[in-house]
Amino acid sequence: MKAINSMRLVFDSRSTNEAFARTTVAAFLCPLDPTMEELMDIKTAVSEAVTNAIVHGYRNTIGKVSISAALYEDNKIVIKIKDSGCGIEDVAKAREPLFTTAPSEERAGLGFALMESLMDKLRVSSKPGKGTTVTMERTIHSRESDHEHRH
Repeated sequence: MKAINSMRLVFDSRSTNEAFARTTVAAFLCPLDPTMEELMDIKTAVSEAVTNAIVHGYRNTIGKVSISAALYEDNKIVIKIKDSGCGIEDVAKAREPLFTTAPSEERAGLGFALMESLMDKLRVSSKPGKGTTVTMERTIHSRESDHEHRH
């Protein structure tokens, strides 16, 4: 299926850019007219993925994080968050709830489980030393019935 719109964003892996990334994806999503709940879910999932890239992918170095997003005619958004950081040794283990590579930080290790619960699909591909790509999909359920009541 061909995308009806797409975008790509590249930024430094600084924690201040997490809100920028989340807000940009939310703005890009607006033509699909998501509900507030759908918008919050997607913003939260993007925040988690970007935070993972910054905190775990690059640890204490600054690298590039890229986000690409595409909108499809069936009201689906596909978002890819990619880093060129240290990668994940064992993706299956990293996806287990409570697993973390940064136990000293105030983090619960629920990032992937949270992303999975907020999105329709979550794929994680990673190569140690090469980086990680998180691909998330979500279908926006059109609010056309809401529009009919307003007219």
